[in-house]
Amino acid sequence: MEQNKQGTALLVMDMQISIFSQLANADHVIAETRRAIDNAHQKGIPVIYVVVGFRQSSPEISSNNKSFAVAKEMFANVNMQDFIKIHPLLQPLENELTVIKRRVSAFAGSDLEVVLRSFNINHLVLAGIATSGVVLSTLRQAADKDYKLTVLSDCCADRDLEVHEILMQKVFSRQADVFTAEEWINS
Repeated sequence: MEQNKQGTALLVMDMQISIFSQLANADHVIAETRRAIDNAHQKGIPVIYVVVGFRQSSPEISSNNKSFAVAKEMFANVNMQDFIKIHPLLQPLENELTVIKRRVSAFAGSDLEVVLRSFNINHLVLAGIATSGVVLSTLRQAADKDYKLTVLSDCCADRDLEVHEILMQKVFSRQADVFTAEEWINS
């Protein structure tokens, strides 16, 4: 990754095949995210991929963690290398980084912050699944770390459409600019 003169990076978060299978509007999110990635490439904006993953048998998951503890049994027989695979239409280029996180936020249990600092990134453009998961947690943590933030509303999705809409319209706008991919491309 080259030094980024704009100080901006596009974070493509949890766009894993295994996670897309849970969404009704996956095709639309994939198409818009592909457009955002292509735009970033054209403008020289680094694209950093973030995936959630664990070691085999998930020793990182505590029984105290209500959301992940439920999934630990399911992960017992899952090949983690397959689980973390990014959707084929959104694959990183050979020189693009993929960060593995161990919790909901892109910062939790990952080296994302070290990577961002090393490339002088101070503006994050967020795309991810789920809106109420990785996008919300990453936005909140990044805001507390003083990053400038943009959320691409149609490059995010949640199983609960109402929650997605409330977050986009009422919560995220307090800490970020919220645009569609089209609006961001034309900005």
